[in-house]
Amino acid sequence: MAHYTKEMILQMVEEEDVEFIRLQFTDMFGTLRNMAITSRQLEKALDNECIFDASTLDGFSGLEENELYLYPDLDSFVILPWRPQQGKVARLICDVYQLDETPYHQCSRGILKRVQGEADSMGYQFIAGPECEFFLFHTEEDGTPTTLTHDRAGYFDLGPMDLGENARRDMVLTLEDMGFEVESSYHEAAPGQHEIDFHQCKGLEAADSLMTFKFAVRTIAKRHGLHATFMPKPSAGANGSGLHVNSILRDKQGKNLFFDETDERGLSKTAYYFMGGILKHIQGMTLITNPLVNSYKRLVPGYEAPVYVGWATKSKSQIIRIPAARGSKTKIELRSPDSSANPYLVLAILLAAGLDGIRHQIMPSSCMEENLNQLSQIEKEERGIQTLPSNLSEAIQAFEQDEFVQNVLGEDFSRRYLEMKKAEWAEYIQQVSDWEIDKYLYRI
Repeated sequence: MAHYTKEMILQMVEEEDVEFIRLQFTDMFGTLRNMAITSRQLEKALDNECIFDASTLDGFSGLEENELYLYPDLDSFVILPWRPQQGKVARLICDVYQLDETPYHQCSRGILKRVQGEADSMGYQFIAGPECEFFLFHTEEDGTPTTLTHDRAGYFDLGPMDLGENARRDMVLTLEDMGFEVESSYHEAAPGQHEIDFHQCKGLEAADSLMTFKFAVRTIAKRHGLHATFMPKPSAGANGSGLHVNSILRDKQGKNLFFDETDERGLSKTAYYFMGGILKHIQGMTLITNPLVNSYKRLVPGYEAPVYVGWATKSKSQIIRIPAARGSKTKIELRSPDSSANPYLVLAILLAAGLDGIRHQIMPSSCMEENLNQLSQIEKEERGIQTLPSNLSEAIQAFEQDEFVQNVLGEDFSRRYLEMKKAEWAEYIQQVSDWEIDKYLYRI
């Protein structure tokens, strides 16, 4: 990430003929919002003087606050490469502050910054590498998205089977124009499903990058007449889209603290404790890592999404996997989150849970390398194998029972989040689906 000063940004805006600047921020549920200003208002924005009305925004509205400040992160400045070359458009990612110049407690980016600050105070650098999957679907003539694709490709297929190849290529080139270091891109398992992976970086930068990634992918897809969706399970009978998160803790000198060559699996006590904290809190975390009704259509046995609370080095049926690389590349992969989740909150609670495991020296359960999907229900019960919540209602209950997770997010944030998720569940259970009509209407 570049390091900019106020003067550098003002100079670039003038030299590059930037006319509009998008001040971007993320709401409670991971939706990117923005307020556009002209270049003539930029100096005011860089002085943290831009106010917006939050009274109608989900996750921001409340009787006690109506107006909030946007504080731009200067290092996030980038010119959007898909906009006109004359009168260009740039963006700045912002934190949300209150009128008394204190951080707004509902700002998810601020929550991650606070948890990352706790890690720093313990002598840890948190490095994250999100892997985000998405679907490309056709649109109607008026641009309305569908769930249709002529693509019949699978893992690592190429054109002409991979009909999204050209769109994905343009996405990669656009991301590189924006300063991303793209490591790989390929067709995923389901028809119309894709993945683009970029370099690992510090937690806050990783979350910022993921929000920018989603923004760019949707924009470039639209230019190809396609709709990009990060919905966890848009198609029945096919794999859903995950947000696998690779984590590393380093010391201040850059040493990977998860590696220990004397351990039979090459893992340090720090790595085991970090896993132990995640496994202890994963039930309560699931409302954040899998936040939609639709998220739980992905978390079912028989597909690649893990549902079992455990860890392994080879099996993918558990929520945690330790990839084969060791030494400086030793990492812990959490595989249960999906691509609809708010990345700031996912990284915040993942890191907080891991640090809790380190503080209290929580050892994880034993490594289970077998495919747990092949065990009978009796075998699973005998071995005490737990599963993630099976629907949004169960996730809400688990969240309510985990005070630690609520404390990480803050009392007011947790209360509002719960209110809105309970309303979402109540709305869902009143619906009558096409499946119910097809199943019961003519038989009952």
